Amino acid sequence: MAMRRARELGLPLQGETGRFNAITDVAGVEVGYRTIRREAATPIVRTGVTAILPFGRHGPLRPAWAGSFGLNGNGEMTGLHWVEDGGYFVGPVCLTNTHSVGIVHHAVVRWLVRTYEEAFTADHLWAMPVVAETYDGVLSDVLGQHVTEEDALAAIDQAAGGAVQEGSVGGGTGMICYGFKGGSGTSSRVVRTGGVQGTVGAFVQANFGRPDLLTVCGVPVGRILAGRSQEAERGSVIGIVATDLPMLPHQLRRVARRAALGIARTGSSGGNSSGDLFLAFSTANPSDLPQRSGPLLNLQSLNDELFDPVYEAVCQAIEEAVLNALLAGEPMVAVRPAGKRIEALDGETLLETMRRYQRQRD
Repeated sequence: MAMRRARELGLPLQGETGRFNAITDVAGVEVGYRTIRREAATPIVRTGVTAILPFGRHGPLRPAWAGSFGLNGNGEMTGLHWVEDGGYFVGPVCLTNTHSVGIVHHAVVRWLVRTYEEAFTADHLWAMPVVAETYDGVLSDVLGQHVTEEDALAAIDQAAGGAVQEGSVGGGTGMICYGFKGGSGTSSRVVRTGGVQGTVGAFVQANFGRPDLLTVCGVPVGRILAGRSQEAERGSVIGIVATDLPMLPHQLRRVARRAALGIARTGSSGGNSSGDLFLAFSTANPSDLPQRSGPLLNLQSLNDELFDPVYEAVCQAIEEAVLNALLAGEPMVAVRPAGKRIEALDGETLLETMRRYQRQRD
């Protein structure tokens, strides 16, 4: 049976989605992938790079106002010290595997300098990219550091709006989630609050969760399918939230925290070995970089009292993005330990499990 996304499968998910039910429903946001799969190689390679561009590949050099949150720090997302102090970042957000952060960071700097050479040369601008990782060493030769600068540049150069591919693509190629094949997933919500309408989009690189903890729309699916797991919760998750609603950095930090609640809806308790890192950015308030601006900045922001619908949208979109990543998975055989088969979450099995649980409750 052809793969269907969570909403298409008929899961009782809340909220109104945008046109593509993807982070690209936020106008201007583009997503690109470079997927590296060498199934016949020794050792096997299944990895890649994901690029998320707040203003597209051809957009102006300008700040994306931002905030971040670390639920558990056993992972890496570069540039967050400046996001917390400066309240913004510049350029693509890239996701890859744990041992490829350095080369991807190098590539993003190169892309920024190449694309905006005049500004970097004339104004002594500096680049401090946001690059995040999750560990794909079960399904890929993570120790071989197979991602190259050219791979990262290709992910950026292939970025586009519209529908977004999910599952075993880009940085999510070799990831595992709740014991099933995980990877890249996305979703969006239309938000209306106080007479203002906007869009919230979410993207996850899902590589986390103990098998028995998987929860789908409140149903303990993992406990039913996996029984009592003896495994520790490992891996990591990166969550990116985009919006076109005007927000200040302190508000975006609050939004980033709610992404962690969206992850919790799927069952995770944020295990010790899981790096759970979240970034939220707004494409509103277009302005020049502060280094190139006048003495006063004029920024609009949504009233704090109107944020509850935004928080709900973030939780819903992150939750659905994780489910979409799971449902887009494909079975893979592990590299370490060799021979272990990582199954995909079958949509029909999921639906029947949820129906059986409901019948038992009734």
